[in-house]
Amino acid sequence: MLDQAVVDVGEIIERQKLSGFLIRLVCLSWIITFFDGFDMNVISYAAPYLAADYRLDRVMVGNIFSIGLVGTMIGGFLFGYLGDRIGRRPAIILATASFGVLTLGFALAQSYGALLALRLITGVAIGGMLPLSWALNIEFAPKRYRSTVVTLVMIGYSLGTAMGGPASLLLIPKFGWQAVFVFGGVASILAAVALVLFLPESIRFLASKGKRPDTIARILRQLAPLTRIPAGARFEVVDEANRTTSFRFSALFLGELRLITPLLWIAYIFSSMTTFFLATWTPLVFEAVGFTRATAAMAGTVNTLCGALGGLLLMRFTDIKGPIAITAMPALAIPLLLVTGLGNLGDAGFLVANALVALFVIGGHLGLHSIAGIFYPSAYRGNGAGWATSIAKIGSIAGPWLAGLILSTHLPVKNIFAIVAVCPAIFVVCIFIVGRGSVRARHQPPSAD
Repeated sequence: MLDQAVVDVGEIIERQKLSGFLIRLVCLSWIITFFDGFDMNVISYAAPYLAADYRLDRVMVGNIFSIGLVGTMIGGFLFGYLGDRIGRRPAIILATASFGVLTLGFALAQSYGALLALRLITGVAIGGMLPLSWALNIEFAPKRYRSTVVTLVMIGYSLGTAMGGPASLLLIPKFGWQAVFVFGGVASILAAVALVLFLPESIRFLASKGKRPDTIARILRQLAPLTRIPAGARFEVVDEANRTTSFRFSALFLGELRLITPLLWIAYIFSSMTTFFLATWTPLVFEAVGFTRATAAMAGTVNTLCGALGGLLLMRFTDIKGPIAITAMPALAIPLLLVTGLGNLGDAGFLVANALVALFVIGGHLGLHSIAGIFYPSAYRGNGAGWATSIAKIGSIAGPWLAGLILSTHLPVKNIFAIVAVCPAIFVVCIFIVGRGSVRARHQPPSAD
């Protein structure tokens, strides 16, 4: 045992360039996040038809939006725990297959109560998949590419969200609103089959837990074929050697995390309030201010694409400059939200301003996703990212719900944009503080007490 060779899994991962293995992992993750985004947000485009069929008022529609987000909150906690217990791979496969089946079942809903129940359970599976997908990609990517890789994965979610508009315009007039849920459910089930065939387990996770050395060796030979792996080697993650290998809640607040974790949570809450307001209410808000349903649906799609563009523009700056780079976009969103809500821009100006708001708000939110897991060690990264995204659902739930209440008042509909400008302001303050103090935390995460 004393002569047993030790292989540093983390060092091999850090040495790699953009290999075919990593590109395949990103593409596979991109596919599942695409359908995750489609299944989560297509209801925004189907909402006008649901409201007509089930005679739903705006508050009831807001309840459907919000209860799905309650499910995603539960899913982040539940699947974060499962991912750190049974592994990233089985938990991701379970989540993907579940939201595929449940989305398909949504097409069979016969009442408002059934819509609420299915939306809640579907949200559990959808909310569980995303943080585990980030964790898996972070654990295979060198540190210099981590934000880029996670952003690229999350672009899949944004584009899946954007596809809701065109898919609704194409399918609903011909086949009814149920068709978009059938499409999303079947596609997600097929994606789960692809995961069973091709998704690898995180070797950082396995090494940190001391599990399945044969699997680690096999994956390392794919990841770094020129690296010699001695027979019977012991695998370690040396840069995490002194950290706890089991999760407890207090671990989220050790050392530098004592400041980083609560600030990250607060930023996430307020970023989510704005992002999910835009994602859920855009089609109905646009109709309320006088645009046609087709224009409203396409505006929602354009806004989502602009948000994806914002994430792409930001990702390399985040890897180079650190988390503080993320603050630029929400800072630019603040005056735009005020002008959109209080100014008289005309139809064309209103459309352009909304697209720019989406670029900065959603771009910043994608940037936040890209750093959510980097502060936590592999042994409980699923829990770290899962708790952050689940706490964020406080904002995700409150945003659409509060918007529904405000839109039910006699205030001019577009004034809501000015009201939500406070959210990116709080985001900027929190992440600025994290960015100023995070350099040491990024390279030397805290040890267990």
